[in-house]
Amino acid sequence: MALTSILNCPICNGTEFNVHLNCVDYTTSQERFTLKKCLNCNFTFTDPRPDDATLPNYYQSDKYISHTGGSKSLIDNIYLLARKITLGWKRKLVKKYSEGNKILDIGCGTGEFLFEMKSHGWNISGVEPSSNARESSRKKTGVEINKSIAEVTENNFNAITLWHVLEHLPDPNLTLKTIYNLLNQSGTIFIAVPNLESYDATHYESFWAAYDVPRHLWHFDKKNMEVLLKKNGLELVKILPMRLDSFYVSLLSESYQNSNRPRLLQLLFAFIIGLKSNFKARKNLDYSSLIYVVKR
Repeated sequence: MALTSILNCPICNGTEFNVHLNCVDYTTSQERFTLKKCLNCNFTFTDPRPDDATLPNYYQSDKYISHTGGSKSLIDNIYLLARKITLGWKRKLVKKYSEGNKILDIGCGTGEFLFEMKSHGWNISGVEPSSNARESSRKKTGVEINKSIAEVTENNFNAITLWHVLEHLPDPNLTLKTIYNLLNQSGTIFIAVPNLESYDATHYESFWAAYDVPRHLWHFDKKNMEVLLKKNGLELVKILPMRLDSFYVSLLSESYQNSNRPRLLQLLFAFIIGLKSNFKARKNLDYSSLIYVVKR
């Protein structure tokens, strides 16, 4: 395994870090990875991590359902049901906070969201690094999908979406600077990421599925996300919850932490933790996953 280390915090440029947690890659390799926290701004990241040439290997698994679109296990089927429920909700959300009908979806996976938008009259473009997922998306949407953001030749987008994508990208500052230039003057960016200050994150600790090492390189909270956005000339307009995520993430976390527990009990405990997480988040907005609505 070829590893690379973080020398400077991408939020504050700090150079001093503490070990925060040690987590296992339950999806592919069963290898252990370290999460470190910046001593200056408290931003958390996976360090060291696989280098850019090695990292794609950690996505090669039937368990990585956003790339495969398959449905073999109970958890897979719950994920697919939740995705189906949220597609229309995401579309309405984008329409509410943006003007026009030109959209770029970064990390579009197998193309379900783009297909939803196209079916309702939107002019769609997508980015997806996985060749298999990119081909599935092309077949589903009927449009060619870019391999990287650098390949996007159009601009002046009304909306740019990153649904659980920013945490995967090696350079969050470069990503935000690039999409800033792809957006039109009144355009909106939608960034969904896990929230490590949620109740389910603190409950499951190193077993929390949304750490998803080493695929998740960055682990955000509300404060450091706002600082990152401001650093790149972007204005945070609204923070919105993704309430279903607490249940799905808790179910995955239960399967990691309590693998010997009967599946029915895993479902029950996951439901209780997910419910509790959403209940506690009503006061401080620390839901399991958050959507940041952003303007230039």
